[in-house]
Order: sequence, then structure tokens, then C-alpha cells
Amino acid sequence: MTAPATQAVRRRVTVRGTVQGVGFRPFVHRLATDLALAGFVSNTANGVLIEVEGPPDRVAGFCDRLATKPPPLATVTGVGFEDLPVSGADGTFTIRSTDRSPGRTHLPPDTATCADCLRELTDPADRRHRHPFVTCTHCGPRFTIATGMPYDRAVTTMAGFPMCADCAREYGDPLDRRFHAQPVACPRCGPRLHLLPASGSDVRPARDADALATARALLAAGRIVAVKGLGGYHLACDATDARAVETLRTRKARGGKPFAVMCADLDAVRRIAVLSAPELAALTGPRRPIVLLRPRAGQAGLAPGVCPGSPHLGVMLPYTPVHTLLFGLPGDPPGPRVLVMTSGNRSGEPIVTDDDEALTRLAGLADAWLAHDRPIASPCDDSLLRVRPDGTEQVLRRSRGFVPRPLRLPVPVRPALAVGGDLKNALCLGEGDQAWFGPHIGDMGDLTTLEAARRAEAHLRSLTGVAPEVVAADRHPGYHSARWAARLAGNAPVLVQHHHAHIASAMAEHGLDGTAPVIGVAFDGTGYGDDGTVWGGEILLADYSGFRRYAHLAPAPLPGGDAGVANPCRLALARLWAAGLPWDADLPSVTACTADEPAVLRQQLARGVACVATSSMGRLFDAVSSLVGVCHRAGYEAQAALELEAAAASAWDGETSAYAFTGDLDPAPVLGALVADLRRGTPAPVLAARFHRAVARAVAEVCRRARRDTGLTTVALSGGVFSNALLEEECARLLAGDGFTVLRHGEVPPNDGGLALGQLVVAAHLRQEE
Repeated sequence: MTAPATQAVRRRVTVRGTVQGVGFRPFVHRLATDLALAGFVSNTANGVLIEVEGPPDRVAGFCDRLATKPPPLATVTGVGFEDLPVSGADGTFTIRSTDRSPGRTHLPPDTATCADCLRELTDPADRRHRHPFVTCTHCGPRFTIATGMPYDRAVTTMAGFPMCADCAREYGDPLDRRFHAQPVACPRCGPRLHLLPASGSDVRPARDADALATARALLAAGRIVAVKGLGGYHLACDATDARAVETLRTRKARGGKPFAVMCADLDAVRRIAVLSAPELAALTGPRRPIVLLRPRAGQAGLAPGVCPGSPHLGVMLPYTPVHTLLFGLPGDPPGPRVLVMTSGNRSGEPIVTDDDEALTRLAGLADAWLAHDRPIASPCDDSLLRVRPDGTEQVLRRSRGFVPRPLRLPVPVRPALAVGGDLKNALCLGEGDQAWFGPHIGDMGDLTTLEAARRAEAHLRSLTGVAPEVVAADRHPGYHSARWAARLAGNAPVLVQHHHAHIASAMAEHGLDGTAPVIGVAFDGTGYGDDGTVWGGEILLADYSGFRRYAHLAPAPLPGGDAGVANPCRLALARLWAAGLPWDADLPSVTACTADEPAVLRQQLARGVACVATSSMGRLFDAVSSLVGVCHRAGYEAQAALELEAAAASAWDGETSAYAFTGDLDPAPVLGALVADLRRGTPAPVLAARFHRAVARAVAEVCRRARRDTGLTTVALSGGVFSNALLEEECARLLAGDGFTVLRHGEVPPNDGGLALGQLVVAAHLRQEE
């Protein structure tokens, strides 16, 4: 019972953060009931509102536990208290309906199926046995089904599935773990699975359990199945079937780009990859990203075409009931235990989410479609990360499991939209001290991707309530994203230099307020420079208000511009030409060229025809990859650099020597030493390792020089080249050992997927100064 009014207190509590769709109200109800407190809890557009009344010690204990022991998916960012007059309440605590007033709260990301739901899925006695959409307050879709806020079933794609009496009873019971779980459903009232074969196929359409059994049989027979997941379609095939993998690669026109795989369980993971404890934690956590792992020798039965030339194997575990059932439960006919699970799209296009669109856009790629009738409100591709030796994570693609969780900003910003770049595009909205990344969109190369970006921006605005007053974009005049930003901003977007944005994103992620500049090392493949050339090997002295180009890689011609990037052998010859080194006929880069290619290239370089100067470190990696005989023609972005890293990794532990740049970051001595070692017959992995160490030592030396000149002691490493694990680890080791504070990316990608955060804080700072 409640204490007498004279001994009681009443307090209003407002809880901000990710506190809707995560079971926060039933958690509050149970807590208050256990402590015999009176009052109510309600969702509002700004978070959760609580009024609680009872003895002071119990009210104080209640308030303490709100932030320290929230539900599994909740993230509490703030708790406010206000004392109220005691009402003399009768000792009951109630859950009130959602307040639909305008405001802002946080929607949780989609999360993997929880252990409780998995137990129900596999229990023949449970009414949700084999239910492909089993979910509860602690797991399942959120972002990808939400169409508006506050988060309620009426504003999700579950609105079209009226609950049966049993589900409605669970939904309305504060003591049930499905209380107000908006995706709640069961076999009687929920979405349905169906399988549609390709036109002309002898496979019969199927529904529900038969659809899953047919899909599993097709995969076992070497066929390709389009599987509808949380945020879009995947294209799946048996990862141990070389013919199936090659068929998928050919149909998707993927070149040699590595595929990610999904393993049925941890035993299947351990058969193909080496797994550390931190990698295990990342792999099995609620986000269930793709984790880059070290493949076992021979990759233990995987088809060679899964990840050719890569130092890593991208692995994930099932994160939906559909995935779990696709691999099969005990007693089911056997199927593949490792599946290629790649984005359901044609190369260069956004991931497919609409069912009718899937049948047309994936026609010719898939032999069958395993679909369901729950619409997807927002595309959301799989996230990708690696785990460093120290256990920290480096996210390389921030999407499912992360979006739309906000990032805390170190400086306040006006309502703003940053549109990112044209590669690995991801948008970012910000207001006050928070920023929201949208999901990974991809490369802005065609109208379908631009339309996907428009939809992502509108969806993110509807969920966050941010109405942008400022629009930020890259300075590159040819970027589709920049032209789109100009239309959004009435031709007045804030244009932010590419590499400045990279460094600012690292500063913002680490909570720097920008009052002191940092030494920014921005290494990537392409970025529009202030002098009209292609930058990408930059050492900047930067804060949010601006930057100074302190040093950069010595430039070389880029024959053919962006089109020339697909030919590392030409890049190698251009680098040799800039260094004054001969094109001897026996060099791997020369022998890889066609008969007339060197002569045409020599004239092109001499006349400066279709050549732009570039200081890109990414292009230097491409050139060296060809020079040492690893990769001469690239079928996908960064292929040459990735294969060079793989070669270096195989010799890394046994090779500690390094080549040397000159003090002004001129690679000519490095290239000369490489050619000399080639003449001696030095193996390519050793050459690759020495080159990686040379770049890291050059970074450390330039940063030491900058410290002597400026007194700065903080170094930020950013840009796509720092996706290279060997280079990033070695740079960080050398710099930390020399007394620098090193900022490395964690949740914000180092590549262009993190660019928008830097644009956001720079644009906000510049507008505040106006």
C-alpha cells in the first residue's frame, strides 16, 4: 500500500533516449509495482513520461534503477525529475496510452531474434513453433517497419495485420514480454511466407513451411534464391558449391568482389574462419553485423569464388526467424550450412525491398523468390565491421543494427542535412547535440540510387522530426549528391572539402569540440582538391572552421581520370614515369599491358592528354599492387589495394623491414627500391609488407614534423585507405608509441560512409560564424 500522504512524495520523471519499442513501459510498470508505488507511465513524442508517488526511499530507488538497469534494447540518454504535490493516489500504477503530441524520441534499430523467441520457434509445443515472424519486445524489426513517430502499430507496416485474440491479450498484458511489441503476430494473424519460381521453372509455388522447404531444397541443388529479410532482399546460394557461386557472380556482374556468407551456427563459422573472443561477441550480439574474420587455410570447403584475393572473410549469423528456418530445424531435410548472402540488387543499384519490384529487377538473377507480405518501410543493408586486436570495433558500413540510433555531437548544430558523397553514400541529419545517420545507400551512380537517397532522407526526417535549415555537400562539382543538395538548398548548400570532412568526422566521433586543431591524416582514393586536382594523400591541420594542407603525397598523373582506376597496370607506369624510372619490359606492370598500351600511355603522359594530377594514396596502393605483380586490372573498387593487403598479411609477421619515402612524401625512392627487389626475386608478399610499413613510417615521420612545427599532439586517421587493417594498426602503433593521441574510427566508418558526419559539423560551425 502507498504510505500516507504526509510521508509520501510525488515525482514527475521524463526519460529520453531509445525508450520506445523496447519494453520500457512494462519495465517501469513492474518496477513500480514491485516497490508498491502509485502513478502512471506513458509514451510521448519526447520519450517516456512517468509520475510516481510513494515513500521517499522507494521513489529514490525507483528513479535510480531507471537508468542503471533498463531493458536490453533501451538506451537512456537523459532522465529529468520534477517534484509535484502529493495526490494521495490509491497505490495502483497504470500504463497510459501513447501521447501523440509533436516532439522527438528515439526509435531502436532492428535487432536479431532473441533467445526466448528462438526457444519458441523450435518448441513443437509452443503456438509459435516454426513461425517465421516470431518476435517480442526484445528483438525483431523496428526501423525497417516504422513509417512515423511516436512508434505505435498504427504507424508501422504491421498495421495491415489485425491481431488475433491471443496476440491481442499478450500485447495488452504489462506482465507479458510482448506488451506493446508492435510487430507481434502468430501463425493465425501474422505475415505469410510464399515462394515464387522464376518464369518457365518446373518448381511449383509454395506457402509457409512448404515455401521454406522448397527454398532449402533449391539451395541444396545449386540454385539461387532471392530471400526477403528485414531491410531488403538477399541473393543466396550454397557457399560450398563452386558452380552456384560462379553463376551468382556472373549473373550479378560482380567481378571478383568478395561475397559475404551466413553460417547456420557457430560450428559452421569455426570450420571456415578463425574466431577470437571479441569477434565472437560482435558476431553473436543483437546487431548481428557481417564481421570480417581471418579465413582458415583453404577456407574449409568454401568455393574458391566466395572471396578471391581477400585477406578477410565476411561472416554473419542468422538474425531473423526466416534465416533460422531456412537452414532448417532438427529433423528437417538437410541443406547447406553456409550460404552466400549478398545484397539483392544488380551491381550499382540499391537493395530491392518491394516485392513486385523484386520480381522484375532480380529477374535473371534468381531462380526463385522466398518472400513475405510484411512491407519494408525503409531499405537497410547489412552492417559490416572488423574487430581490432585490442577488441575495439571498426565499422566499415553502418546500417542494420545501428540505424537510426543517434550519435552525440560535441558541438550543437542547427537543424541540418549532410548528403555525404557519391561512393558508399549515407545521409546524416543533425539538430542540437544529436546526429542521425541514415542506412547505407551505396554509390550514387544512377537514378535508382538517387531516388533511394530521396526516400531515405524523407523517412529519416519523419522519424527524427528534424526539418533541415542547412544542407551540406561535397565540393566536387560533378557529384550527383552535390547537385541534389543544391536543389534541396535552393542552390546554396554549404560545400565542404572532402578530406576536411573526413577529419572532422573523426573529431566529432571522439567528442572534440574543435577549439584545438588536430593533425589529420586523410588517405583515400579520390577527393576533389581545392586546386582542382584529385587529392587523397593528405596531412591536414584541421578543426571545424577550416584546414591547412600541411603535406601531401607527391602527385602523379592519373591517366584516363576516374576511368583509369580500373587499370592498376597503367597507374603503376604513370607512377614510374613521375618518379623518372624506366618501363623495363620485364616489369609485371609492363608485361600485363597490351602490346600497344605502353606506347599510347607514354604519349598520353608526355602530352598531358586526359591526365589529371593526383596525390591519392589509394591510387599509389593500386599502382604498387600491379608493380609487384598482384593485381593489374580491377573489377571492383579497391580490388588492387585489397589484394595487396592480403599479400602483405601473409608475410607480415616475418617481415619487419620497410622502404623509405623522402621527407616530403615522395614515393620515388620506394618505387626504386621495389623495382630493385623485384630484380632480386623478392616474393610479392614481402614487397607488399615492406610497402605497407613504409607508408606507416612516413605517416609517423610527417606527424612528428608537424608536432615540432605546431605543438599539436593529436592525430586523426580517416579515409577509405584506413579500412586497411595492416596500415591502420601499424600507423596507430607507431604514433601512440611516439606519444601522440590517436583518433581512430569506431562506429563511424573511415570511408565515405562516414563523410556526412564531418560535413554536418563543419557546415554547422561555418553557419554559426556567419
